[in-house]
Amino acid sequence: MRYKSAPVPPYLLDLVDQTRQRLQAPDFCARHRARPADFTRRSPLGFPVVSLLVLQKTTRSVQRHLHAFFDQLSAFHPVEAVTPGGWTQARAKLRHTAFIELNQTVALPLACAPAQAALLRRWHGHRLVGFDGSVTRLPNAPDVQRAFGLVEVTNQTGATGTAYPEARLSVAYDLLNRLGLDARLEPSSVGEVDLAIAQLPVLQSGDVALVDRGYTGYRFLALVGQTGAHFIARCSRGSFAAAQELFRLDQAGQSRIVTLVAPQEERARLRRLGLPLTLTVRFVSVRLSTGELEVLVTSLLDETAYPTGEFKEVYHERWGQETFHLMLKSRLDLENWSGRTAEAVRQDFHATVFLCNLESLLTRPAQAQLDAGNAQRRHPAQVNRAVAYHALKGQMLELLYGDRPAGEVVQRLQQLFLGAPVLRRPERKVPRRPTPLGRSYHHQRHVRKSVF
Repeated sequence: MRYKSAPVPPYLLDLVDQTRQRLQAPDFCARHRARPADFTRRSPLGFPVVSLLVLQKTTRSVQRHLHAFFDQLSAFHPVEAVTPGGWTQARAKLRHTAFIELNQTVALPLACAPAQAALLRRWHGHRLVGFDGSVTRLPNAPDVQRAFGLVEVTNQTGATGTAYPEARLSVAYDLLNRLGLDARLEPSSVGEVDLAIAQLPVLQSGDVALVDRGYTGYRFLALVGQTGAHFIARCSRGSFAAAQELFRLDQAGQSRIVTLVAPQEERARLRRLGLPLTLTVRFVSVRLSTGELEVLVTSLLDETAYPTGEFKEVYHERWGQETFHLMLKSRLDLENWSGRTAEAVRQDFHATVFLCNLESLLTRPAQAQLDAGNAQRRHPAQVNRAVAYHALKGQMLELLYGDRPAGEVVQRLQQLFLGAPVLRRPERKVPRRPTPLGRSYHHQRHVRKSVF
C-alpha cells in the first residue's frame, strides 16, 4: 500500500527546532560541560557535534564511526580529520545531564502537552506508568569500578576470585505512549524498589502504576497512593494473606475488597514517612492463556467502573516495558558501551533513552496512517521499530544539526518509517524452548542484529 506524505504536526516541528536550538545555545553548553574552559576553542568536535556523536551511538569501531559521521558533516561545512584519541578527549568534556535535560524539558513537555491530548492513549482516562529495573554489565575499567562497584562471581563451591562492574537501570515508562519518563543508572547494589521509589515523583494524580511481583510490598503501595495515583500490582504466592487465599481457591474472576494492615516491623518507618497504617485495596484473580492463575492487587475499588474481566488485558500492557528493556539491550545494543569511563557509560544510557523518546514521537504520524488503513488488512500493521531507529540514526545530522527545514527532514523520515511496516499477529503463540548455551552463543555471534 502506498502512502501519501501527510502534513507534519506542529509539535514535531517544535521538537526538532527546540532540540537544534538547545544544542547550539551557549547557556545549554555551559550547564553541561565538565569545566568552564571546555568547548571554548574552535574545534571540529564542538559541543553540538560531540552530543550528536554520542546520540548516534553505533556498534562499529570508533574510527569507522568517526569517518562516516564526518563524511556526513562535511556536507554542511569543511571539517578536519578526527582521531579516536581526540574523540575520547572531547567526550570527556560533555556531561550526561545534557540528554536528561533534553528529555525532561523538550521531548516530554511536547509529547504530553494539552494540545496533544487527543493523540495520547489512556485506559479509562488514566495514564499507565510502569516501573521496572534490570541489571547491565559494564566495561571492566578502573573508573567504572570505582563508580559502580564490583560483583563477585560465585559458583556452587563459593567465590571464584573474579569480579566485574555491574549497574542497575530503572525506567519509569508510559506504557501506552512508549515514553521514558525518568531513567536512573546506579550501582547494582541499589535495589530496584528503592530506585522506583526515587522515581515516584513522575506520577500525577489519577495515573495508574503497573508493577511486577518484586514491588508489591505495603510501603511501596502506600507511597504510590500518597502521590494521588493508583496501582495495579502482581502478587506472589507468598504475599498478602488475601492473595494467598485466592491462589488456594484457584478460581479466575474473583474480586475482593480487603483492608491491609501495615506489618508491625514497618510501622515506625511508615509513621516517619507520613504514610497510613491501613490500606483498603481490591484483589482480583485472572486466568492466563497458559492456564496459570494470576492475582493482582489494586487501589481501583469500583467494580462497575473497572470490571474484573479487564484486569488481565490492562496488566498485559506491562509487557511493553519488558520489550522496551529488550530494545535497549538488544536492538540498540546498550551494553556495547562506546567508552570505558563512568561518564561515558552514563552518556550512552541517557542518550539512548532520549533517542527512544525521539523515535516514539517521530513515528506517531506514520503509525496514525497505518492505523487508518488497518481496516483493509487481515492483520493490523505497525511501524518496524528496528527500521525506524536505523532511519533516525542515519538522518541524525540532517534532523538536529543542519539548516534544512525541519518539515522536510521529518517528512523524509515518515516515508522511511512507512516503507517496511510489520504485521501484528496477537493470536500467534510461539512455544518457548530451553536455550542451550551453544545455540545462544550462535545467536549472539551470527544471528542477532543491532541497529546501526
